[in-house]
Amino acid sequence: MKFIDYILQEPSYKWRQANGRLVIPNRKQLLKEALSRINILRSRKNWMSIAGLVMIICMAPFLYFFLFHYFSIPLLLIFLFYTTVVMGTHGTIWYHRYCTHKSYTFSHPFWRFLTKHLVIRTVPEETYVISHHVHHARADQPGDPYNSKAGFLYCMLAEINHQGINKNLTGPDYDKTATMLSHAGVRLNSYRQYRYWGSLTPPLNAMINCILNWTAWYLIFYFCGGHALACTLFSAAMFWLIFIRAFNYTGHGKGKDKHVDGLDFDHRSLAINQSRPGLLTGEWHNNHHLYPGSARAGFLPYQLDLAWIYIYCMFKMGAVSSYHDSKKEFLRKFRDKIVAPKEVQPTTDI
Repeated sequence: MKFIDYILQEPSYKWRQANGRLVIPNRKQLLKEALSRINILRSRKNWMSIAGLVMIICMAPFLYFFLFHYFSIPLLLIFLFYTTVVMGTHGTIWYHRYCTHKSYTFSHPFWRFLTKHLVIRTVPEETYVISHHVHHARADQPGDPYNSKAGFLYCMLAEINHQGINKNLTGPDYDKTATMLSHAGVRLNSYRQYRYWGSLTPPLNAMINCILNWTAWYLIFYFCGGHALACTLFSAAMFWLIFIRAFNYTGHGKGKDKHVDGLDFDHRSLAINQSRPGLLTGEWHNNHHLYPGSARAGFLPYQLDLAWIYIYCMFKMGAVSSYHDSKKEFLRKFRDKIVAPKEVQPTTDI
């Protein structure tokens, strides 16, 4: 078995059947697995699986105050902008292109720290990065932690059910796993600590980072617009944390082949280029699967890429020392297959 196939903790219903086909668990199996994974009393090693749920619960009071005390149309527009454009673009910049694919490098740790904390902190790097490497290696195949072929709930519960690392890695395998995150400025457990906590990340360190980040941003928002603005933006961060899981489903055609000729050029997976995620966050997903190591995913003139704009501006400032851009290679390889924008109708699913 290849390392990539056992780096994640396999669910009780397994990734694949004896014949190699994908296991598609029913709702009862998925919910039972989720309840088992968030049971911190059963095992301290479940702490990472429950981290996202705890964050949502902690943000719920902000949503209450936003809806019932401070709600207004201007604040609603700010809410929508922050949850879609700001949180979404940061996810592409930080978690996707830097932490996972190392598509660019920072000239100094300060700029890495600044980029990491540009928004309200929601997702531990470990939760995203390790599972995303597996996703690319096994896209839409058994073992893909958010396989769209297994259904919407399979993807929505992926953070709890499928994205935790294997709790029984050997020392060499743990070291290999740690290298996937060592560049991201995240403090990592020793192998002995990993055996105790079941994670790469020390829970106390993760908690302190989150508390400091939330405190700093609440104060910034409060001084800019009072409790109303702070509650609005923390509510927006909560919505992003919940609904980003849906992208793993819609971004791969809801488990069906929805490739559009002249727009989606990588047919090795079900990944598709969608206009809303693309224009709002730079997440042209089919392009990304075609060239995962590229700091730019908007290769065509109409494919606005806000994440790339940030990276390129940081490069011009000297904050980013190098980057990889696959646009020229893409155009050289697919120039004859590109269709004019009016001739293609990309899906608008979020």
